[in-house]
Amino acid sequence: MLQLNNIQVIYSDVILVLKGLSLEVPAGQIVALLGANGAGKTTTLKAISGLLKTEQGKVTDGGIEFMDRRIDGLDPEQICRRGIVQVMEGRKVLESLTVEENLRIGGYTRSDGDGVQRDMQMIYEYFPRLVERRRQLAGYLSGGERQMLVIGRALMANPKLLLLDEPSLGLAPLLVREIFEIIQKINTERGTTFLLVEQNAQIALRIAHYGYIMENGRIVFDGPAEKLRGNDDVREFYLGLSEAGRRKSFKDIKFYKRRKRWMF
Repeated sequence: MLQLNNIQVIYSDVILVLKGLSLEVPAGQIVALLGANGAGKTTTLKAISGLLKTEQGKVTDGGIEFMDRRIDGLDPEQICRRGIVQVMEGRKVLESLTVEENLRIGGYTRSDGDGVQRDMQMIYEYFPRLVERRRQLAGYLSGGERQMLVIGRALMANPKLLLLDEPSLGLAPLLVREIFEIIQKINTERGTTFLLVEQNAQIALRIAHYGYIMENGRIVFDGPAEKLRGNDDVREFYLGLSEAGRRKSFKDIKFYKRRKRWMF
């Protein structure tokens, strides 16, 4: 469905962030994009959705194809109408509007009124808590409820590909588990394709079909999620666990960097 072919991204004609990044997202799958802060994960999503333009960023080399058509260079609204919707980090809701008004705005690009109404009911089934809050101003929602709302609002656009940026950030573990279970359910029942950016690698790889791990604007590991979960290097330096289940300390990183120079 989606292919990034050796793309390079520069901000303000000076700052090189993505350095020849390539990845694929097959239709109907959940693909996890993992890595530490500053690795370039959010920039990758913005390159796909066209939002780089709002931050003086641009793809200067390589190409992005969606459904066999180039989309790099298109405006964000054009990309959205082709079926790609991004859920931004930070649970950004329209605080002065009600929950239901937020959801209806998500379907703004659609002309099928009956379909919009059906999807509204579907979202309330996935997120029953939003039913209770439907007449409430979104600014009064909790963090978990806001995350449910922004995912629901994105689904109202009936996307083919949903880009999720750090959906677990700042949420309690029980809420994180609930939201990830719903993401998996949406993927299974609706066939919606997900590209999921996460720092919580353990939970992301539990629901993903495939994973990529980034460092400094490049992909350093990739493979089926199950294989990544079992990879010793991934477990030690990205999941933070040693073979004995002990969390690694920062003193191990120098050894890791020396070893990685030989690996790559």
